[in-house]
Amino acid sequence: MNKTLSSHLRQLESEAIYVMREVAAQFERPVLLFSGGKDSIVMSHLAHKAFYPAPIPYPLMHIDTGHNFDETITFRDYWMEKINAKLIVRYVQDSIDSGRVQEETGPYASRNGLQTVTLLDALKEFKFEAALGGARRDEEKARAKERFFSHRDAFGQWDPKNQRPELWSLYNGRKNQGESFRVFPISNWTELDIWQYIKEEEIELPNLYFSHERQVINREGVLLGASDVVYPVGDEVVENRIVRFRTIGDMTCTGAVESTAATIDDIIEEVASARVTERGARADDKRSEAAMEERKRQGYF
Repeated sequence: MNKTLSSHLRQLESEAIYVMREVAAQFERPVLLFSGGKDSIVMSHLAHKAFYPAPIPYPLMHIDTGHNFDETITFRDYWMEKINAKLIVRYVQDSIDSGRVQEETGPYASRNGLQTVTLLDALKEFKFEAALGGARRDEEKARAKERFFSHRDAFGQWDPKNQRPELWSLYNGRKNQGESFRVFPISNWTELDIWQYIKEEEIELPNLYFSHERQVINREGVLLGASDVVYPVGDEVVENRIVRFRTIGDMTCTGAVESTAATIDDIIEEVASARVTERGARADDKRSEAAMEERKRQGYF
């Protein structure tokens, strides 16, 4: 364990590692979901520490929308090799081609919501009983309702009113045939905790998180990176701005923020003074007031 960690970060790290080891002990076929974002990178780093010098005892899985940033995919492949992890990739495009989902059309179309079907199909394909993810309770009000071990029914759906108590760090992984769990080891972390941990552990990240010049489109207050799948509509124009991303996902819904934060220290200072959550720049969360909770009930992570 890194001796430079503060007592607060050391406690959060220990809690997350304990949960990861509980998953390995209680489930035969767990999987760790990996998006290429900072939280999933921290999760994979924690898993690496939890079982070192042995390899991570469960595979990592990425649900690829086909509309990821190139930097995300490049870093993903580099990172898997560095931590010696087994990676499974499943593609939303395959779900579209097979008729499992219907792609949205028009200039505001996004594949972000289509990930749910691809994810549920992949969990069924490999018979995964538990899927670990990097969601945190401070991100969004629906995620604040989650337990560490979040029960899902046989259809992969979530009932926020039917959550199991978790007293004295006892986690109940009992389930019936076909049911599963989503597990959130970093539930109690904040965005600032993540960045302070990244600094102390010297964890590498995609350069999207740091200030850089990029062509963007201002779409209803969200700065989307201009690309083949995000293009100007109506009065919108492509502008060059100095930005960075606080969260990374599908290009069609992941907004940037104007920022000159070029180092981790700069980002920590910026996050400490921020008055908008990191998901404030996510266009998918703005589709309806309860967008995240609706998707989670359907099986979204």
